[in-house]
Amino acid sequence: MTNPPSPATHRPSSQRFLFPFLFLILYSLFLLITPKLSAQTQNTVSATSAPAQQALKTFTLDETLSALRLDAGLRSDAGLRPAAKSGETANFRWDPFLQSGAFSLGDHNGVFTAAAAAGETGFLLLDGREVFTVLLPYRQGGALVFPENFVKTLQGAFTRSFEDDASRFRIAAIIIDPGHGGKDPGAIGNPEVNSKPVRAVEKDIVLNVSKALNTQLSRAFPDKRVLMTRDRDVFYSLEERVAIANSVSLNENEAIIYISIHANYVFNQNVRGYEVWYLSPNYRRNVLDRSRYNDSADIIAIRNAMLEEEFTTESVILAQSILRSLGQTLGNTVPSRGIKAEEWFVVRNSHMPAVLVELGFVSNPQDAQMMTTEGGLQKLTEALYKGIIEFVSVFERSGGFTAAP
Repeated sequence: MTNPPSPATHRPSSQRFLFPFLFLILYSLFLLITPKLSAQTQNTVSATSAPAQQALKTFTLDETLSALRLDAGLRSDAGLRPAAKSGETANFRWDPFLQSGAFSLGDHNGVFTAAAAAGETGFLLLDGREVFTVLLPYRQGGALVFPENFVKTLQGAFTRSFEDDASRFRIAAIIIDPGHGGKDPGAIGNPEVNSKPVRAVEKDIVLNVSKALNTQLSRAFPDKRVLMTRDRDVFYSLEERVAIANSVSLNENEAIIYISIHANYVFNQNVRGYEVWYLSPNYRRNVLDRSRYNDSADIIAIRNAMLEEEFTTESVILAQSILRSLGQTLGNTVPSRGIKAEEWFVVRNSHMPAVLVELGFVSNPQDAQMMTTEGGLQKLTEALYKGIIEFVSVFERSGGFTAAP
């Protein structure tokens, strides 16, 4: 038995051709009226854009650069507020081949491509990741001019970037701790090099390296406090060294790191190489200022544990950065003994990420010679400097550093 056709497949022939026919009629009408609508739209846009272009307020390059400074003279005349903090100066670079320009302010950059005529819109790219639609700069009388919309957008973008920077964690202080000193000479080696004894005294070696490192870091980071637990041949106890580090005051979102510098000794003169130590993750300590919190004992314990973990992680990364830099700077001339965990007094009692660096063995002829010659000391200083610089740069860019509350 044959089933009756369904309504979907059985239509009168007039219905099957009705819909295509209606579509053709509507499409034809659309083609007829589109040119008229386009012409009317173009006339309307031209009529409304002409006065807008005539009223377009622009600024010269010098005025724009001034508007991005703290002492911007435009702020009273044009209502523009400065985007930079005190001392920051805006700069401008122009590529005539690509017809593109870039404003830089601090660590931030705004890039654009110039328009062919006034009133054209395009993109302003901030720091390679944020895009703003703006009225583009263009040439007028042979010189670039910058629409008010462009300048205000750039100011706002720079201002927000500086505000974001201020909210990120930054390293405000670096503690350099030359081990031993004064009545405590530390390790002393007298190995022979070319049949001549080389006297290597730990307290002198680490002080020389620390002073040179302090000079380089202070020059690289004028906005940070680079402090030494001792800057001459004097004795400070381990408790005093830790107290110096823990007494450094920090503002909100500021952090501090601790680098203790030493030299090694063993009876076997064949043992040599550098190594970096950090606090064992299994060691429990109090790093939280509990007087600042009204939380319950359980909550404070959780806060403290979280901060311990962060300090341990950051200590490991700092140790890795320094070890990697030692390897890159010294090459294959000195073996690496790796990073290791130990509960040294200064790293377990400092309330911050902390590492202890052993530069080499005063008991080994090659290490002793390296640590007592100007060239060797320079290489060791350079390695420590580059390792610390890398660590600081990475964490400040990521905003991932945490200071003890």
